[in-house]
Amino acid sequence: MLPFMATLHESQVLERLSGVRYPGFSRDIVSFGLVKKVLIEEGSLSVQMSLTTGDLKVPQKIKADAEAALHGLAASVTVRIDVQAPAQPVGATGSPALSTTAIEGVKHIIAVASGKGGVGKSTVAANLAVALERSGASVGLCDCDLYGPSIGLMFGTQQRPFADSETGKIQPVERYGLRLMSMGFLLEDGAPAVLRGPMVTKYTQQFLRQVDWGDLDYLVLDLPPGTGDIQLTIVQTVALSGALIVTTPQEVALIDARKAVSMFHKVNVPVLGLAENMSYFLCPSDGKRYDIFGNGGGQREADRLGVPLLAQIPIDIATREAGDQGLPVTAVAPESEAAGYFVKLAKSLRQVLEKSAEAQ
Repeated sequence: MLPFMATLHESQVLERLSGVRYPGFSRDIVSFGLVKKVLIEEGSLSVQMSLTTGDLKVPQKIKADAEAALHGLAASVTVRIDVQAPAQPVGATGSPALSTTAIEGVKHIIAVASGKGGVGKSTVAANLAVALERSGASVGLCDCDLYGPSIGLMFGTQQRPFADSETGKIQPVERYGLRLMSMGFLLEDGAPAVLRGPMVTKYTQQFLRQVDWGDLDYLVLDLPPGTGDIQLTIVQTVALSGALIVTTPQEVALIDARKAVSMFHKVNVPVLGLAENMSYFLCPSDGKRYDIFGNGGGQREADRLGVPLLAQIPIDIATREAGDQGLPVTAVAPESEAAGYFVKLAKSLRQVLEKSAEAQ
């Protein structure tokens, strides 16, 4: 037995592996729960991992990085990765998905994401969901931002969901024809959500799997900013129809939007398009346009990524005021110019999904 093996413990192995990041994400493979078993025997070290991906480059990269991180800990180091293929999303006809990662009764699951906070992602998600509902679809909206939930405020409700006594499933809150779920419904007013990795995964799974969403044409997921463990939990366990990336025209937002796009590409989730929020400001007094955050950034980025720019939504006082008052502008003023931008976004998004279904 080698001398250094006598003091080797699993904690040392996990410490080394905590420096290995999941490709495209800011979190490491240990905190994501990919490491399933560590076996230390005389002169050898074996690590077993498991992940879900359709991109073979991902496990290859993780394996190489893990082996490099563990080099020198033992005379023999073996890293094995059990790779499972992700589920296919539900088709436009409503046929069931090919694996258990679909949400029963939901035809399309759309992730609304951004690389950074402050770009108005939740405002876009809320009004997009209302616009889809007003088009005649059945729609749910899940606030997946556990640390900074805002859907309750935007829809003007503090109602608490309850569990059905027979099924045990959580009954979502209903507002403006939408079925809603948010961590904000479970917390006391102003109370923070103090959660670590395992609890974050648990709540995310509960919101998606244990809520009685019923039969939906669209379930819109309002994701937190960034590329953390909530995002990975979702893309590895739910069959997404695609992702809508929200950005502003300025380069500092576009840099982070690229990271979000890269994340979805790495886990084989199609990017449906970009929505450029706060695109410009029209002065109410003279109608003059001001490009506060620059001009054309969203279109250039969409062209570079090869995805459509689905909307250019201006800064609008009425939209901000309505959201703060719990009255989504698309619901309370559906014929207004402000609501029109979100209606157009919903129409464009539906067309992209229909083309995607036809191509399959």
